[in-house]
Amino acid sequence: MSMKHILFLGTSEFAVPSLNALIDDGRFDVIGVVTQPDRPVGRHAVVTPPPVKTLAVARDIPVFQPEKVKDLKDDATFQTLFDPRPDAFVVVSYGKILPQWFLDLPTKGIVNVHGSLLPRWRGASPIQAAIAAGDAISGVTVMNIDAELDHGPLLATREEPILPSDTAGSLHDRLASLGGAMLPDVLDGYLAGSIHPVEQDHAKATECRTLTRDDGNIDWTKTSEEIERLVRAYDPWPGTWTMVDGKRLKILAARVAEPDTTKQPGEMFVRDRKPFMSCGSGTALELVTVQPEGKKPMSGATYVSP
Repeated sequence: MSMKHILFLGTSEFAVPSLNALIDDGRFDVIGVVTQPDRPVGRHAVVTPPPVKTLAVARDIPVFQPEKVKDLKDDATFQTLFDPRPDAFVVVSYGKILPQWFLDLPTKGIVNVHGSLLPRWRGASPIQAAIAAGDAISGVTVMNIDAELDHGPLLATREEPILPSDTAGSLHDRLASLGGAMLPDVLDGYLAGSIHPVEQDHAKATECRTLTRDDGNIDWTKTSEEIERLVRAYDPWPGTWTMVDGKRLKILAARVAEPDTTKQPGEMFVRDRKPFMSCGSGTALELVTVQPEGKKPMSGATYVSP
């Protein structure tokens, strides 16, 4: 049986295991990779290629980095990939909405790997949203893409428990690996006609949005359980923080604690030489690891020691 020609679209680390799996699978020929342009990264704004580009270059796959997808219409080299037309496009954490003319290019449609159990958590931050909401289970969905965001029919799902200690970073890595493990067989079954798309239950859909640094500003009127989940959900991005004496204090790790009922939400207090914050509904949070503005991370006990 001849190999299926696949164009891959992806940008972030989440997409790397999926691309690697397709390249290593003899059923597929990855004819090209579309990813976002190199961007400035970090405090020193070092222009850095996306993780997917780094892998594609190392595996000798042609790379295209349009600022806008419509720019590919005028890219003569890109157009050579369409003789013959690819069997399918695979999209994993690409980060841009695809126009209808682009969706119509492959002969058998577009397959997407998404880091949630759709229809729950459609949108840009499903991993963070699942932890913040206190979900017990997350997972990966392989689906068809249509014109609406994360709306297309499902091809396969696989569950992954959310551990009490999970951060967005640790859950991200497991889901990325899970997506890479699922994708080749699901894609092969879909292209062969043995896996059929199933419509989502749109009435059960929940949505999540793109996060910004400001989302990490802690609202201390929330309960300590809610805030503890947020600290984990927003690790490593966008991080959680609060203002103390006019300076930003990053909260890197925290745990639910016994409250001091004399305190108001957002009031810090010290007990057993450890810092605590009073939270909503009479709850409290221990600040286990913090990073004061302009300083390195430290234990909460070090932060409040004289």
